[in-house]
Amino acid sequence: MFDALKAHHASVRDRRFETMVDAARAADFAVEAGDMRLDYAKTNIDAEGRALLIDLLDQAGVAVKRDAMFAGQAINETEGRAVLHTALRNLDGGPVLVDQRDVMPEVLETLDRMEAFAGDVRSGAYRGQGGAITDVINIGIGGSDLGPKMATIALAPYHDGPRCHFVSNVDGADIAGVLRQCDPATTLVIVASKTFTTIETMTNARTAQAWMSDSVADTGAQFAALSTAADKTAAFGIDASRVFGFADWVGGRYSMWGPIGLSLMIAVGPQAFRAFLRGGQAMDRHFLSAPWAENMPAMLALVGLWHNQVCGHATRAVLPYDNLLSRLPAYLQQLEMESNGKGVSMDGADLPCDSGPVVWGEPGTNGQHAFYQLIHQGTRVIPCEFLIAARSHEDDLHHQHQLLVANCLAQSEALMRGRDLDAARSKVAGTFEGDELERQARHRVFKGNRPSVTIAYPQLTPEVLGQIIALYEHRVFVEGAVLGINSYDQWGVELGKELATALQPVVEGKAGTDGKDGSTAALVGFLQKHGV
Repeated sequence: MFDALKAHHASVRDRRFETMVDAARAADFAVEAGDMRLDYAKTNIDAEGRALLIDLLDQAGVAVKRDAMFAGQAINETEGRAVLHTALRNLDGGPVLVDQRDVMPEVLETLDRMEAFAGDVRSGAYRGQGGAITDVINIGIGGSDLGPKMATIALAPYHDGPRCHFVSNVDGADIAGVLRQCDPATTLVIVASKTFTTIETMTNARTAQAWMSDSVADTGAQFAALSTAADKTAAFGIDASRVFGFADWVGGRYSMWGPIGLSLMIAVGPQAFRAFLRGGQAMDRHFLSAPWAENMPAMLALVGLWHNQVCGHATRAVLPYDNLLSRLPAYLQQLEMESNGKGVSMDGADLPCDSGPVVWGEPGTNGQHAFYQLIHQGTRVIPCEFLIAARSHEDDLHHQHQLLVANCLAQSEALMRGRDLDAARSKVAGTFEGDELERQARHRVFKGNRPSVTIAYPQLTPEVLGQIIALYEHRVFVEGAVLGINSYDQWGVELGKELATALQPVVEGKAGTDGKDGSTAALVGFLQKHGV
């Protein structure tokens, strides 16, 4: 599938794409959708390469697969499920059928229930034993934590509700640090687990319950659940009015648009949460209707395929120059690597090419003083994705935001331009001479010709955040569809969990290490010796 693209890449690999980036290319190699602009001019993709990339979408039948997803067909074939997180933000888009049944009435009813409950928490109509709720603790893991935590941080300027905290790690230090900040009598605990059996989440939930029971008579009255296991939530003492379920066609890492987003809704209010949903819905409509060359998710995906599958760049760095998006790289790690980190095609055959890249990053400008050294002068090329807002929410610090914008744009320009040896010599010519000048100059050479894309937007509002998250969701879909993999299962997380369950009694000293490899047995012995 990638043969023609690889041949084209081989013919243009060594050219300096900096020479291509004029005003015409800047206009042509950019896409606008809603409130965002995607600039991919600073890559080695040319018109011929773009045409070949777009051909991939037709060869893979991406349009048909996209329409099947939105229509509620069971595109998650290994689990026999539809993939309809888009329905959670389909506020006024008409019916969505799954097995000939319209799921939208239930989706909208759940949203209404969430809004009523969030409104009661925010207004003080719903109270803890000690009065109005001051703190909300969301206990989850994976998609039940990364999404709402990222979004709650991102929309901090819109917070006007109780303080929100997030607990995910089974390491006791995580929940202990949060509980120390809260008063049990005025704290609401939200337990996010579809099955209400996730071991890390339920361990933390029981710890929170025990903490609360020391001073609250009816702990169940200050718990809510995001779960479909009504029997288990009832046994935990949570009234059905505070249980919010979601269907199996909503995957964990795609779930913050619905009940998993309850903590976000409580923090920013139902109106802002609906604006977040509408931003996602706007990107859905763009993805469904825009021609491929003008389709932002499709083009972002094709740039990713070009860099990973064609050029062989194994990682990509996500670099938001927006501190509110500080958790976006971590969120995208799960979204992309759990979705497209697969080794077999839909038919079970070995994948004939590399699957998804390693996704990582940190917000700028912090990263500039950490890992940008490797990005600029290391031996491996790391494609970068910059995100930048035209305006911050700190109007009285506008000069600092201008400096931030300058840094963001300068980094992408520096990656592209680099600095050759002659320019490096001129930088140190007045300080060194002879062989030492040459040696010092070589340390100051930047090879450049390193690709990046930039996503720009006016300001990080709830609508824009919704657009950004939906953009990356659809990017994952397109890449997975082209690669022929199932982006919506995650069997790779199962083996470690199974082994952990079997190892727990060994660690506790209730079983021996017979059958364990020598390394694991020795490590168990060392940790037991030191008090585990």
